[in-house]
Amino acid sequence: MSDADAPRRTPLHDDHVALGGRMVAFAGWNMPVQYSSVIEEHNAVRESAGLFDVSHMGEVVVRGPQSLHYLQHLTCNDVSRLTPGRAHYTGLITPDGGFVDDLLLYKRAANDYLLVINAANRIKDVDWLAGHGVDYDVEVADVSAEWAQIAIQGPRAQAILQARVREPLDEIRYYRFVTAAVEGAECIVSRTGYTGEDGFEIYSPHDAGSAIWRALLEAGGGQGLQPVGLAARDTLRLEARMALYGNDIDETTTVLEADLGWIVKLKKGPFIGRDVLERQNAEGVTRKLIGFEMRGRAIARHGYSAHHHGVEVGRVTSGSFAPYLKRNIGLAYLPIELTRPGTEFQVELRGRREPAVVVETPFYRRPS
Repeated sequence: MSDADAPRRTPLHDDHVALGGRMVAFAGWNMPVQYSSVIEEHNAVRESAGLFDVSHMGEVVVRGPQSLHYLQHLTCNDVSRLTPGRAHYTGLITPDGGFVDDLLLYKRAANDYLLVINAANRIKDVDWLAGHGVDYDVEVADVSAEWAQIAIQGPRAQAILQARVREPLDEIRYYRFVTAAVEGAECIVSRTGYTGEDGFEIYSPHDAGSAIWRALLEAGGGQGLQPVGLAARDTLRLEARMALYGNDIDETTTVLEADLGWIVKLKKGPFIGRDVLERQNAEGVTRKLIGFEMRGRAIARHGYSAHHHGVEVGRVTSGSFAPYLKRNIGLAYLPIELTRPGTEFQVELRGRREPAVVVETPFYRRPS
């Protein structure tokens, strides 16, 4: 492998190695998959707090007098509803109503937006954004190399982070953000996350990431804070029924099929893919992403086939043992007539067909 082909390192790489993190290649990056055990890290987030390096994510700035109209055209949620200090979840949509990517969109000021995109899609997304920007008076800049990103998640996340920032974190509502000093660095502190727990994502200058990581580990040392790797991040988001691009959603799955209709704002006016989504909304989809539980001890995995009355009817997109719930759960696309909770079907595992049942999602909801 040449140096050019080697996985990139986040600014926290040496910290992960020092903590005993098991490093793996992921989306072009060298990332920690786990430090202790997946179950221990997962349950630490549910019961106390976990610290995640998500610096592999991409960041794109969109600025200019037509930035609102441009982003309204490219994404399915209603950007006009955002005011400075607010963010929302949305999708870059294909003409067929599928996902170029799913992302977080932050409004920092008038005509100044930050898009946080998936690491594996960064080049594709930036090309898509730039290609569609030629007809608008906007500047599209990939600033991913300038940022580190750390997430602190769990019921004790606010208390731990509050020890390192002056701004009152309890005043930041869900999907809101502020600019705050963290360990002397000006950061975006956002009440968002990918675990189903309360918590924050911290966007810092690249060179400040390591100091912030170490400071938070020190602040949370007596409160059960643990570093958490990719494996537990995946089981946490699955329990919370949060979609993973490349597994549960992609360019072949429409937003409505993915059961994400709450991010589609048809009344906002024209946008890429609107015609398809409007038709699906009127006529109904023929398949939908559902949550299921395995009836027995078998664990469903991505790509396993789903069967009903001996006929293959779909595919599992995500599946795992759920460490906190202590059940075997998953997501799958099934024909719409099989999506009602309580519907039974089978998942084929190594030549055997094991019973499963459609259930309500999210599988896990944090206590209010």
